[in-house]
Amino acid sequence: MTTYRDKLQIIADILRIASRRPGKTRIMYQANLSYRLLCRYMDELMGSGLISSENGKVYALTDKGKAFLDGHEIYSKNSRRLRERLDYVEKEKAFLESLSCPENPSNSNPRKSARKGGR
Repeated sequence: MTTYRDKLQIIADILRIASRRPGKTRIMYQANLSYRLLCRYMDELMGSGLISSENGKVYALTDKGKAFLDGHEIYSKNSRRLRERLDYVEKEKAFLESLSCPENPSNSNPRKSARKGGR
């Protein structure tokens, strides 16, 4: 099953790659982005001061970019824990519903079934 990345995940991927001081092509391939998308994200990240460029060939992570990655790591862990907890709660709910709400209510009351068959 394919999972799609949201904007924050793509930015975090680019920043992790930029921490190794790569060129644009390496970022594009390792972040699995088209050239058009890469250019859009790179412009945005440079404009916001998360990465810097040396002669337009080598990219580096700034202090602000490092702070973003640290914050994103915490966010990701909390988000994953919350999703796991929500999955658990949904399973509990489904179990309770299976006990209290049969799938076919017409078959759950023997008196109603007997009346229907007797008429």
